Amino acid sequence: MRRPLLTLAVLLTLSLGSLGAGPSDAPPLPDRLSETGGGSQLITAEAPDTTSTTGTVTWWERRGGRWVAAGSAPARFGANGLADGATREQGTSTTPTGLYDLPYAFGIQEAPAGARYAYRRVNEDSWWCQDNASASYNRWVEPRPADCRADEAEHLVSYGTQYAHALVIGFNYDRPVRNRGAGIFLHVNGRGATAGCVSVPADAMAQILAWADPAREPHIAVGTSAGPTAITRY
Repeated sequence: MRRPLLTLAVLLTLSLGSLGAGPSDAPPLPDRLSETGGGSQLITAEAPDTTSTTGTVTWWERRGGRWVAAGSAPARFGANGLADGATREQGTSTTPTGLYDLPYAFGIQEAPAGARYAYRRVNEDSWWCQDNASASYNRWVEPRPADCRADEAEHLVSYGTQYAHALVIGFNYDRPVRNRGAGIFLHVNGRGATAGCVSVPADAMAQILAWADPAREPHIAVGTSAGPTAITRY
């Protein structure tokens, strides 16, 4: 009976060893991205595919030379899924994929305790211009200029839930391309999918703002699990 028992022990050892070599041993997601923005903080927003309206947001930081997840939350994306940020069109209700910086934070409420990001408070005169004919296209304006039509702009204070706290995503921001899209943010969940932004629960958004440190140059990578818009491409 001793040899069968020994054989069983060997098989159990091999089986446990193979279980230990599972997905948990895979490199963390930031290590699989082609680019992370060069900083030591990173937010990833990953959806299963381009038709998805839900996925996961994870915020990462470098500790001891390694990427470590600092937090994670369920995410919502555009009502029509995701689209390649390089070719996305305005008005499609798609979330643009790509790697972007995070220029500043804003909100209707006060900044969460511990927040270090430049933070703009929303008031009755705060608008985000999405008018392709305006010189202020894809910019916060206060007050709204005459060349930015009200029906082509977001009156920020009107979104009391979503814009309680938010981060501007630098999509089409530095050198805006007309008709590419404007007003893409990481913000608090509304009632459902977004018009193209990424959203998370309110407590997660507060945690992200308390965690994000502009000195560490955080970026956000948005993409799918596989395919041409795979998050690992960005």
